[in-house]
Amino acid sequence: MTHSPEPMEGTPLIPPSSTDHPLYEQIVDACRTVYDPEIPVNIYELGLIYTIDISPENEVKILMTLTAPGCPVAGDMPGWVADAVEPIGGVKQVDVDLTWEPPWGMEMMSDEARLELGFM
Repeated sequence: MTHSPEPMEGTPLIPPSSTDHPLYEQIVDACRTVYDPEIPVNIYELGLIYTIDISPENEVKILMTLTAPGCPVAGDMPGWVADAVEPIGGVKQVDVDLTWEPPWGMEMMSDEARLELGFM
C-alpha cells in the first residue's frame, strides 16, 4: 500500500516521500512506534503519515494528519512524531506539519491496520 493517498477531485496533491533516501526506512520504523491513544494501531499503518521528505542534508519534513480535526491529541501528536524521529543517527532536523487536506479516511489504512482492527 502506498502511504501517499490518491488525490480526490478538488483536493491538493500530496507530495511524494523520499523513499529512496537511506534514512527513509528508519524514519518509517520510528513513526511506527507512535500510536493514536484511542486506536491500537500505529500512526503509519493508520495512514496518518502522508509524506516523509528528507533533504540531501538529512533534514526531515513530515506531513501528517489525524483521524479527526477534533482529535484530543492534535497539539501533541506532531511532537511525539518528532521525538521518535530525532534520535535516528544522521537526522539533522525534524519538522512535523499537520494538514487536514485531504481528510483522513479509513481507506488510507494499510491492510495490516484493517486486519488488526477487524475490518478484513
